[in-house]
Amino acid sequence: MTIEITGQNIIAGQVVANGAGTFQAVNPATSKTTSYTFHEATFKSVDVAATAAAEAFDVLRNTSAEQRAIFLETIAAEIEALGDTLLEAANEETALGLPRLTGERGRTTGQLRAFATLLREGSFVDAIIDTAQLDRQPTPRSDIRRMSFPIGVVAIFTPNNFPFAFGVLGGDTASALAAGCPVIVKGHPSHPASNELFAIAINRAIAKTGFPAGTFSLLQGSGIDIGQYLVKQAVLRAVAFTGSLKGGRAIFDTAAYRPHPIPVFAEMGSINPVALLPKAILQGGDSLADNLVNSVTLGSGQFCTNPGLIFLLDNADSNAFIETVSEKMQAKQAGTLLNSGVKQYLEANVSTTMGKDSVQIKTGGSIVEDARICYENTVMQTSAQAFIDDADLQREHFGPVTLFVLCQSLDEMKAAFQTLEGNLTATIHAADDELKTATKLFDVLREKAGRLLLNGFPTGVEVVQSMVHGGPYPATTASGTSSVGMTAIRRFLRPIAFQNMPDSMLPEAIQNANPLNIWRIVDGEYTKDSL
Repeated sequence: MTIEITGQNIIAGQVVANGAGTFQAVNPATSKTTSYTFHEATFKSVDVAATAAAEAFDVLRNTSAEQRAIFLETIAAEIEALGDTLLEAANEETALGLPRLTGERGRTTGQLRAFATLLREGSFVDAIIDTAQLDRQPTPRSDIRRMSFPIGVVAIFTPNNFPFAFGVLGGDTASALAAGCPVIVKGHPSHPASNELFAIAINRAIAKTGFPAGTFSLLQGSGIDIGQYLVKQAVLRAVAFTGSLKGGRAIFDTAAYRPHPIPVFAEMGSINPVALLPKAILQGGDSLADNLVNSVTLGSGQFCTNPGLIFLLDNADSNAFIETVSEKMQAKQAGTLLNSGVKQYLEANVSTTMGKDSVQIKTGGSIVEDARICYENTVMQTSAQAFIDDADLQREHFGPVTLFVLCQSLDEMKAAFQTLEGNLTATIHAADDELKTATKLFDVLREKAGRLLLNGFPTGVEVVQSMVHGGPYPATTASGTSSVGMTAIRRFLRPIAFQNMPDSMLPEAIQNANPLNIWRIVDGEYTKDSL
């Protein structure tokens, strides 16, 4: 199969001519530009995409769950049909390596198919029926039924660190399409060839399934102006974003100041605190140190679940553990960062943290002078009191960096936890006879994170129904949602109630006969029974 990368934007199935502005991706393993030149999207391209998406929504909002399931499965098959072309293009742009990218492709197609399964099961519509009580005193109760419907056109901003799983056809797009929402994707400029290949895959799926062309559009560009202009489009009903706090907050503020504000589901990173209790350190030994180092350096530390804060009690065993981790970090080859922007941001943040009198550098702390875009594996150390006193020590270091926080007592550790801002995850390592202590600490951490882990590490996120990939601000702008797992679809649905409607006027999901055979709440009880 011959696949031509045009370097243009793909708007509602059409390769669109653009303005004069161009950009190129950079291979982070060589610091050299990649093979293709890409055209910056224009405001006109955004306007065309928005109009086409609004027209597509008139069709998508009335598609059946089965139609959307087939569509998602077709997209997954078309991604696989791209074969090595996709993997090789992404590897040139990201240097993530073919094994990692192959696995991420499997996760990407897997989550598309998982949403197809969810659609066929059907209960995602959250059907609730409260039947009439005509003899209720002092006033009768009406028949009231509710279910969820697609919210409308969604804009999606993709990150640099997961070009597939969170990329153009990643979890945000999959969940929005599953809900019945057209999407306009602003692709990350670090991997534009990968972006375009995904656009080719979905447009082939659109053609095969007969979905409207405006179901999907891809905007490419290296600046922020197109993204800001996109968020202001009147047709939008929601935005999904994965990236930095600065970028997510800018989009959130723009959406809030629209004449008609819309929700922004922004996942903006995290420092993911980990507490190591004394007996867990003794029992874990070198294995615990190895696992911590592997988690901190996984993906060159460029995971939003990277454990960036490690809390321990200040004693001889903890200090020896820090020395062991520092030695292992120093011995491990530093990985390649995603782009020069990540390197510059990391260098600035680490320099700021190291510049504080309360912080001691244990290893690393410098750019690696190499053809690669690279930064040393870095370990720093501070005290719990300094951490409590200085909110800036919660600064995220997006890279192979962690900060140890030494506490004088469990009470001081708990006090430090209480100063934490919102995070995606929080972890405690505890021996069996420390579980009671861990429970008390988790009681504090529950208010600080969306996912709590015992005796593990937060890197690695399962795409399952129970997953929560979210958390209080500033980890996200919507702590009641998850951007990973099947519940991610709820971000792009809204409930509508029907009161005193005859059965013939109701959607199938809330008709008396329950023709879809889905789980519903009827008068307070879950059932598949008809009425």
